[in-house]
Amino acid sequence: MNFTDDELARYARHIVLREFGGRAQGLLGAAAVTVVGAGGIGSPAIQYLAGAGVGRLILIDDDRVDATNLHRQTIYAVDDAGGPKVDAARAAVARLNPHVAVDCRAVRIDAGNAAALLAGADAVIDGSDNFTTRLAVADAALAMRVPLISAAVAQFEGQLAVYRGWEPTRPCYRCFVGAAPERPGGSCAEDGVLGPAAGVFGTLAALEAIRAVAPFGDDSAGKLLLVDLLALRFRTLTLPKDPGCPACADL
Repeated sequence: MNFTDDELARYARHIVLREFGGRAQGLLGAAAVTVVGAGGIGSPAIQYLAGAGVGRLILIDDDRVDATNLHRQTIYAVDDAGGPKVDAARAAVARLNPHVAVDCRAVRIDAGNAAALLAGADAVIDGSDNFTTRLAVADAALAMRVPLISAAVAQFEGQLAVYRGWEPTRPCYRCFVGAAPERPGGSCAEDGVLGPAAGVFGTLAALEAIRAVAPFGDDSAGKLLLVDLLALRFRTLTLPKDPGCPACADL
């Protein structure tokens, strides 16, 4: 918790928070957070995590910046089009906060490489766009006992939850979704998504990653936040642990 003058100025509004303070800021600076998917969820999450002073960001995405991304993936600019997302995101983080180290992994994460790619993380944000990837990330995070922040958005709605399924009373991701290898559903290209909707959930994902690393307020693990932005309606549900879950029942 020995901050430089620049860090004291940069994080002053965090440090004066009674519920957060210098100790929590120090925990952030010593932490590594992995962001899976540098898209609609990952883009604002990366910005807020970098701004907050997370010491190391691990960015996993094999996609390239496209013009169709720019209305919601606010970390990118027109000149980034065509280049790898993780490289553009690293450059944006460097502009925002030189105290944050960034590891870029321009690969597609799957069940075979998830454990290696997530190694060293203190928390994982999953903002990927397909169910198979989400299961692979969730299984690896559970096995490594790393808090998983799972966020999804489509059209005008989205959901967010934090999973720590190795704990006796907390569900894992599979307690919620089951074991189906894939589920039907449209993509952003097919169904559309309102730009600020992605911003809402990426920002909330960053908030929960910070809470996972430097706890404050109420514990959000095991709760599912559902948001309908057409109606501006927010609901929170408690997710039960499945006693027969093949992933976490025996942990």
